[in-house]
Amino acid sequence: MSHKNKIKKSAITAIENEYSAIKNLLASVNDDFVKSVDMIYHSPGRVIITGIGKSAIIAQKIAATLNSTGTSSVFMHAADAIHGDLGIIREDDVVIMLSKSGETPELKVLIPLLRARKNKLIAIVGNTASYLAKQADLVLDVTVSKEACPNNLAPTSSTTAQMVMGDALAISLLELRGFTAQDFAKVHPGGSLGKRMFLHVSDLAVNNEVPSVEKNENMNNVILEISSKRLGATAVMDDGQLVGIITDGDLRRMIQKNPDFSELKAADTMTVNPKSIDHDALLVDALNVMRENNITQLPVLKNNIYIGIIHLHDILHEGIF
Repeated sequence: MSHKNKIKKSAITAIENEYSAIKNLLASVNDDFVKSVDMIYHSPGRVIITGIGKSAIIAQKIAATLNSTGTSSVFMHAADAIHGDLGIIREDDVVIMLSKSGETPELKVLIPLLRARKNKLIAIVGNTASYLAKQADLVLDVTVSKEACPNNLAPTSSTTAQMVMGDALAISLLELRGFTAQDFAKVHPGGSLGKRMFLHVSDLAVNNEVPSVEKNENMNNVILEISSKRLGATAVMDDGQLVGIITDGDLRRMIQKNPDFSELKAADTMTVNPKSIDHDALLVDALNVMRENNITQLPVLKNNIYIGIIHLHDILHEGIF
């Protein structure tokens, strides 16, 4: 077998093993799973997620997913818990404990402490006969027949199963809460979705210059206005009202048709009744107008009065596509 084919075979085998581990989780969506979701949903407290080793890393990911989908969660490393971090847990909190073996020494120390505090305990465990499984109120079985590791040692399939089970909990809770895209945006204000939901045209337009010329302005001054304000366009005004726009593209077309433009006025070159956007509109709405009309600048209006220009580059710079 060639070196390349050997690499491909190893990768395919690993993926097939992990796919099998995930598929077997379908049987674990049982009464204990439903009770776990209901317990978390009705709990007045938070979800504390803990584990050791690779399970601790997966626990961190599950906590992050729960937090971003409407369920308040805290990661607590099991080793740190028995050295002071146990104080994180409140009496109304539900604890989720991850472990492949369910027999890890740190967990055996921690579990009696949790039971004494009367916290509800959900086990995501790969050994349903283990100490953890027997002590837990509810058990989510993530047993795998083998790891993707050819030596059946490195946590691979087992940690994938833990993560998928955590995702299943998070999504079930998300749907039970009626968690919407708007809710998601509220906890992701720095992400592209959050910006799509919350950034308004006025948030960016306020940072730009406000280029404008009167409709009878000569073209030399129009060119100076566009160049000095650095937005590639200028509004054309008549008695305080927006009547047109002139862009860099309009200037190029004008020069091609009229090399001697000394007699031309702004009104001779402008696009009449240009597309515009209200200052209070979402940036994503401005982007949609630009896309639909194949333009890169939009005059911004407030109470139908021209107050500036928003440029496509402003929107793209914010990561809104």
